Amino acid sequence: MVKNVPVLDLDAIIDDPGTRIIVCCGSGGVGKTTTAAALGLRAAERGRCAVVLTVDPARRLAQSMGLSELDNTPRPIAGVGGEGNGKLYAMMLDMKRTFDEIIEAHADPERARQILTNPFYQSLSSSFSGTQEYMAMEKLGQLRRSGEWDLIIVDTPPSRSALDFLDAPERLGRFLDGRFIRMLTAPAKAGGRSAFKLLNAGFGLVAGALTKLLGAQVLKDLQMFVSALDAVFGGFRARAEQTYKLLQAPGTAFLVVAAPERDAMREASYFVERLAEERMPLAGVVINRVHRSPAAVLSAARSTAAAEDLESRGEHELTSAVLRLHADRMQLAAREQREQDHFTSAHPTVPVARVPAMPEDVHDLDGLREVGTLLAAQ
Repeated sequence: MVKNVPVLDLDAIIDDPGTRIIVCCGSGGVGKTTTAAALGLRAAERGRCAVVLTVDPARRLAQSMGLSELDNTPRPIAGVGGEGNGKLYAMMLDMKRTFDEIIEAHADPERARQILTNPFYQSLSSSFSGTQEYMAMEKLGQLRRSGEWDLIIVDTPPSRSALDFLDAPERLGRFLDGRFIRMLTAPAKAGGRSAFKLLNAGFGLVAGALTKLLGAQVLKDLQMFVSALDAVFGGFRARAEQTYKLLQAPGTAFLVVAAPERDAMREASYFVERLAEERMPLAGVVINRVHRSPAAVLSAARSTAAAEDLESRGEHELTSAVLRLHADRMQLAAREQREQDHFTSAHPTVPVARVPAMPEDVHDLDGLREVGTLLAAQ
């Protein structure tokens, strides 16, 4: 075991009034949603006015907070009490509704109608790679600008590509700034119908091929969509840049959430290194579902030997089975410890909090409170 690993003090983070945003990131299936919800609940019960923004498509957060469902509007959570005037709200990102709201707010009614009814916009707003992450950034910016909450906790999208949450604005920008998109907008920008004479030149060859491939109406829809969206996309870039700078500011704390498994710890290392490259303020790493045993003094080898001795004599079958279960548990704990040691050896200055594996899934506020207590009891 690596010695002198810094301990992550999560109560100090959520109690600090200067902490305004906590971003929980990590690979899928490591407990980001539960960690975000538990931190939000603990913060509210220690006096903060907190909102948890989740983009997890599962409904576990709503269920654990006693709500039938979450939507794009922050909902107050009942049964949350504690010090001062703490309150807790929760919401689930609706990326298409968020995109629609942006268009409606930053385009005149006629242009907004053209965009919202365009089939390409409908596809982009619901399925384009990176849209979910980009809209999470937009929603975070909206929540921060509203000033209604003094702590925003973000549960970032589950993704195989680390930190898509940070990459999405640039990716969407590259798409709308790309050569193909610029070519489609060139006729409209050049001055209306007469500009379509450009199609007789080099563009005509491309347009002809696209017309054969997609159909004239599809190409027309695409051109109309790109032309209409171009007028509002500059605001997208500006807000994305503002939110990106907000994430780099001292009032933000990134938590990398992991599980004590090889792939998850490898992803955690990648996240830590990438956050450092982007100059994002890393608070530390939360390692969930760590297996321990109250009888750790009995090693796996001794437990297995004792079980074999009982089995050879045909005695105490139940005791033998318990000993073998204990041996399996100790071997699992040892494997998990090796994975954690690999991480802490590579990142010896990164604070770590370890949360023991719980006997059952978290499904209510009491379960979230227990997780919050475990997070703080480092």
